[in-house]
Amino acid sequence: MHDNAPHILVVDDDARLASLLKQYLSDNGYRVTVAETADIARQKMGGLAFDLMVLDRMMPGEDGLSLAKSIRADQIASKTKPILMLTAMADSGDRIDGLEAGVDDYLTKPFEPRELLLRIEAILRRAGQETTSEVCFGDYAFNVAKGELTREGVVINLTSSEQILLKTLAATPGVPISRDNLSLSSGAQGRAVDVQITRLRRKIEEDPKLPRYLQTVRGEGYVLWAD
Repeated sequence: MHDNAPHILVVDDDARLASLLKQYLSDNGYRVTVAETADIARQKMGGLAFDLMVLDRMMPGEDGLSLAKSIRADQIASKTKPILMLTAMADSGDRIDGLEAGVDDYLTKPFEPRELLLRIEAILRRAGQETTSEVCFGDYAFNVAKGELTREGVVINLTSSEQILLKTLAATPGVPISRDNLSLSSGAQGRAVDVQITRLRRKIEEDPKLPRYLQTVRGEGYVLWAD
């Protein structure tokens, strides 16, 4: 492992899971530091530089949601510490709370280790490429922070559900997201996600039946392809 490999801070009070994450991420080329509580995480951040934080939500003392909010309140830290929240809290409201707190992505337990790795790679790639939270595809630009979609500078109206759906997809462009995870983010149940996807395609695709940007990945879900 190289000294310049991305450094990840795993914050989770589950010692077994934290150990497994450290081993798995280390095996895949990352430097990993573990903290059991928010207080310990702050101590680690005070002395070390991290490229990304994998943050549990439910912890003794200060929870992950509060820690994420406090990091985002620090303008300097918020620009240098992307956050992926990893939690067993799977309700749509919980996911929305996390996104509103400023986390860059939200993955529910149990999870596939490969999906976690892909999401981490996407977050780090985006953090290295962008100084703004804008994702572009074709003539369209989506400001993730504002939830604003434009085409050649003209704002395209989105419903709140479409906005949340696009935010979730744009958080990890190129990474398929399952219908279940999209359901958690948008609040839609089951096939209702497919209906929302169809409506969104009508707004961003030249031919919604042959989508170029918002595609279906058989057996995995949906993916947004950015430029």
